[in-house]
Amino acid sequence: MKRIIIFLHTILAVFALSSCSNFEDINANPDTSNKVTAAMLCTDVTLSTIKNAGDAKSYIAPNGLAKYIGYTEGLLAEQYNDIGNISFSSMTVLPNLDKMVQYASESYDNDNSYRGVALFVKSYIFFRLTMQVGDIPFTEANKVNDAVYRPKYDTQEQVFIGILDSLKKADQYFAQGASFDGDPIYNGDPAKWRKATNTLALKVLMSLSKKADVTSLNVKSRFQAIVSAGNLMASNDDNYELKYADNSGQYHPLYTTGTSIFTPATLPGTLLVDNLKALNDYRLFYYTDPSVVKLGDGLAEDDYNAYLGVDVTQSYAQMQAILSSGDYSPLNTRYATLPASEPRILLSYGEQQLILAEAVLRGWISGDAKTYYETGVSAALAFVGATDPNFCHGRQITSDYIANYFTGEAAFKTTADDQMKQIWMQRYLLNFMQDPQFSYFEYRRTGYPVFPVDPSTNLNVENTKIPMRYLYPTSETDYNIDNLTAALNSQYDGYDEVNKIMWILK
Repeated sequence: MKRIIIFLHTILAVFALSSCSNFEDINANPDTSNKVTAAMLCTDVTLSTIKNAGDAKSYIAPNGLAKYIGYTEGLLAEQYNDIGNISFSSMTVLPNLDKMVQYASESYDNDNSYRGVALFVKSYIFFRLTMQVGDIPFTEANKVNDAVYRPKYDTQEQVFIGILDSLKKADQYFAQGASFDGDPIYNGDPAKWRKATNTLALKVLMSLSKKADVTSLNVKSRFQAIVSAGNLMASNDDNYELKYADNSGQYHPLYTTGTSIFTPATLPGTLLVDNLKALNDYRLFYYTDPSVVKLGDGLAEDDYNAYLGVDVTQSYAQMQAILSSGDYSPLNTRYATLPASEPRILLSYGEQQLILAEAVLRGWISGDAKTYYETGVSAALAFVGATDPNFCHGRQITSDYIANYFTGEAAFKTTADDQMKQIWMQRYLLNFMQDPQFSYFEYRRTGYPVFPVDPSTNLNVENTKIPMRYLYPTSETDYNIDNLTAALNSQYDGYDEVNKIMWILK
């Protein structure tokens, strides 16, 4: 927490320096802006929600926790269920949200869209944090100017109420907003932001399915109201995504101009590969490359049998032996060779439709679950199909393929239990190399798909289990121990431990 406080004071000091006219006169670059604007801050804060902040390995790592992949360029702790402490560093964006709104109010007659962005980003930050650990500082977060240096924790129930109320208010701001500058996601279109805001709200509400009857949350009525209002994503054109570009310097995190160690070292797992095979799903050919051994045996690159998933629970030594043998399907080379391999998605039309399908099965809304399921999967397939077809190994996802996809195992099942599992599996499949941490969150909520566990390699102290939460930041132990202790006592019997069950999962 002390580091965050220092960071916030540094930001304030920078703003104070901007008022020193003599300094500006001497050092100003006439070819660049020397004043922070709402548009500049808007670019920063929106990218903070979706841009990968680390290296290629940090991008890959959450895929290990979600059992999408095994990894052989050094032991990947997440693959073996060692997830450790999170950081509250995402909260350092909060002062910039306040400044963005302040500058917008000073410069624009209609600043509603900037206010909507601020509430959207704030909601997203707190949503991810509470999903990681449970109770978090919310009401007293970002109160340094009010001399609150050690913020109290709100209960997870209070945090979710605050998130949902903020998203509702953001929707209202966007409804009254105007086109605005500095937006790298939707080019300043408040109508698209409104759709994304409501899709995020639906995602938050579905995450609360175990608490659907808690009166304070009003999960079902909130969900119904959003769907009835109709301001939702209508196609992949509405996806909240970061588009990479060949000539912009904004490359996909796995792209490299040299020899990539990450692509051949990343081995897609059986949970991903075998389920794609069972569905005759061409995404297999876009996600992975064929085994060089199977190609040497005479199989064609468009043959499903040329693709092998690995058991991701195997020891690191066993994984390395598989790597040496060459008899596995590595990550598709497009990730390393295409600067703009595919956009990074935070919210998508495909996932929204699958959430709506689940809501129908739960009785939250009326409608046809089959239609929602098929439109959601079709959108997810079309998104992958937009990738360069030179990397699909002869199995291009076309409109005809999508139209004929829903046969065999992909056809909507007849029982509600099987239908629910289909929906959950499709949410899992669409999230590969996108936001796999949410696939882990979904596993906690639904128990499906079943994540493999081998007690002999599991680094969780309870070696037959997948961990249920991350640990609080070590900085909280150092600088906010009293409030952290109170939160641990109220939630987890006083212990910060990965197998404790947070409120939303009880």
